[in-house]
Amino acid sequence: MRTIAIIGNGISGVTAARNIRKKSADRILIISEETPHFFSRTALMYVYMGHMKFEHTKPYEDNFWRKNNLELINDRVNEVDFDSRTLRMKSSANLSYDALILATGSSPNKFGWPGQDLPGVQGLYSFQDLQTLEENTHGPLVKASERTVKTAVIVGGGLIGVELAEMLLTRNIKIIFLVREDRFWGNVLPKEEGEFVARHMVDHHIDLRLNSEMESIEADSSGKACAVITKDGERIECEIVGLTAGVSPNIKFLKDTKLETARGILVNAFLETNIPNVYAIGDCAQFHVAPEGRRPIEQVWYTGRMMGETVASTITNKRTEYRPGNWFNSAKFFDIEYQTYGMVSARLEEGMEDFYWEDSTGTKCIKIVFEKETRKFIGINAFGIRMRHERFDFWLNKKCTVDHVLTHLPDANFDPEFSKSCESAILVEFNAQFNTDLVPKKKSWKRIFSKTNHE
Repeated sequence: MRTIAIIGNGISGVTAARNIRKKSADRILIISEETPHFFSRTALMYVYMGHMKFEHTKPYEDNFWRKNNLELINDRVNEVDFDSRTLRMKSSANLSYDALILATGSSPNKFGWPGQDLPGVQGLYSFQDLQTLEENTHGPLVKASERTVKTAVIVGGGLIGVELAEMLLTRNIKIIFLVREDRFWGNVLPKEEGEFVARHMVDHHIDLRLNSEMESIEADSSGKACAVITKDGERIECEIVGLTAGVSPNIKFLKDTKLETARGILVNAFLETNIPNVYAIGDCAQFHVAPEGRRPIEQVWYTGRMMGETVASTITNKRTEYRPGNWFNSAKFFDIEYQTYGMVSARLEEGMEDFYWEDSTGTKCIKIVFEKETRKFIGINAFGIRMRHERFDFWLNKKCTVDHVLTHLPDANFDPEFSKSCESAILVEFNAQFNTDLVPKKKSWKRIFSKTNHE
């Protein structure tokens, strides 16, 4: 019987463990210092906001692990000796392994700002970050009039920053949001969508400051953060500083070993590292050659799950290539849902054309990208309109034209039955902008639910 050690109990590591257990009787160790049991990281904000209790974020009851003979070790790996296949632990005895899965996740970026490690300065990634935020904001039971925390400065435009802002607003804390770029999430969203999100944030009483970069963080007489200094010399008084300028693979303890790394742990298409029987999955994995249409590092929930499933097959004697398919993702900006399918780059690539539509209320918009010459559909961003993943996945796989997608767009609408449809308005705008005369196809429920689609 082999010993399979998994460092990390997030979605990647736990999915690998569960799928290995289904196919083998090997000893499986799941090691994490963060929490004793697996929880849904994306649900942490709802715990803070009072919508859930922490125990509700755990997909499995605590005795699930013992029943399935999965050994949980609540400790930290300080060092990996790849030659002797030994894990040197922080508190417990060293552990030996036959196969090792590195699923160490991410950690918030820090860029050497003076004061970045002061009390009152934090990211939002781990369970410990949630605990720190509760301590820094005095918990939900303290009356607003009795709180000393009045203002928070959030640094870095992205999804985590928006989540942190939404959380703090529930405690009546003023938010000043510093974004270095000239639009929100400028490395991901095109100009129109960035401006769309920025307006929505301002509508939610966020003091959003574009082209504004933090220089340092000041401490008060007690050593706690009390102000942010921008590169323009402005001093912004605050009690909390949120560092949300992205995340990086959590691999610092592996950097000076024989393991091949770059920004993340380098892997091939089978999630194998340069060391036999050592694999990397999830946020910490970086592909030598990324799968077609994907990025070398993809730090989203569903890719972690897929990598866990893939590596489990390889470890249980069915060597399997990681094939994630077409890129997709979803999130929320306060009360506006965001979905993306295919590739919509922050800046339009050569040979591509794009189409942007926004409704009159400013609460819905889409961006469609297609090849200029062939008119092949490349990708879509949708805000405030819920779309069907399987429909866009089908159109992308079939290399459909933008004309086909737009005339069949009602088939992709996943909004409730009585919500206002906007597909006709989108098509009218497209026809006017590109001098076409496309006619919408009648919505076909058979086409939506059939398992053998031909549209």
